[in-house]
Parts: sequence; C-alpha cells; structure tokens
Amino acid sequence: MNTENSFQATTAVRPKLPETRPVTLRVNGTTHQLQLAPWTSVLDALREHLQLTGTKKGCDHGQCGACTVLLDGKRINSCLTLAVMQENKEITTVEGLAKEGELHPVQQAFIDHDAFQCGYCTPGQICSVIGMVNEGKAKTLDDIRDLMSGNICRCGAYVNIVKVAQEALEKNTGL
Repeated sequence: MNTENSFQATTAVRPKLPETRPVTLRVNGTTHQLQLAPWTSVLDALREHLQLTGTKKGCDHGQCGACTVLLDGKRINSCLTLAVMQENKEITTVEGLAKEGELHPVQQAFIDHDAFQCGYCTPGQICSVIGMVNEGKAKTLDDIRDLMSGNICRCGAYVNIVKVAQEALEKNTGL
C-alpha cells in the first residue's frame, strides 16, 4: 500500500477548522465582540486583542500564577483557559478591580503591606487573594499558604503577601 496516497485520502476528508470565529467576552463589566481562533487563550485574548496588559504571561503552562484572573469570581489560570468557552461569563482582571477611582481593598493592602517588589506577579497575586476569599475555604494561616501556593513570587515577597491575604480574609474583601 502506498502510504503517501493513504495519507492524502485521510487528510482530504477532514474538515478544515475555521481560522477565527466570533466570540463575545464580558471583561471588567464591558462586553466585547472579538474574532478569535478557537485555540486562543483568555490570556492572549486579554493581552493581544483587548490590550489589557495587567495580566502577565509568565510560564504559559499554568505553573506560576502570573496570569491569574477571576472568572465569575473564581480564580483561573488564563493561560490554560480557552476564550471561546467563556461566553456568558464575567472575566475580571486587575484593571477591573478599582471602582470609581478607588483601589479595591486588596490592591490597597498590597501597597500598605509593601507586598510586592518587582511587581510582575502582583496582578495575579491580587486576583488570587480575592478569589481565595470568594471561595471561602481558607480558615488558617496554613490554608492561606496552601491556597496561594499556585502563585509564584520570584522576589520572595511571600511574608507580606500572606499578611495581605490574612487581612482580606478578616475583612472579607472578595468581589
């Protein structure tokens, strides 16, 4: 059997995937109509199509947490989440947390507790703290450390980030 001909026969019957498709995303309270490839991540939609660059691309493998955003109030790794599957859901980025010119209490706590150094991980850390509060699972210091372990800070600001998370839990500063 000629393998070249059998390969051509199999590829000839496969449907061609559309290069892009219309997708409606609701981000930070605003609805956006986009044309996206089916494999576009939420992270790439935010950064490349909506120019919301607060959400950072770190490892692009879901291991560092720099891309953490909130999806219906729960934290997700936006680099691992397909944008086409997020229609009718609310995506909140670090840019969407401040209201009427006032920082979200967790954003303010990061400043008050000096919980960042270079700042690269900070947007993901902030969203993760808010998501952790929304989830309602953290009760102890060990819970906080465990539930925040998906967010890496290369500068080592963990001690102050944990203080922020403790304060956020005490004040119940979710969304």
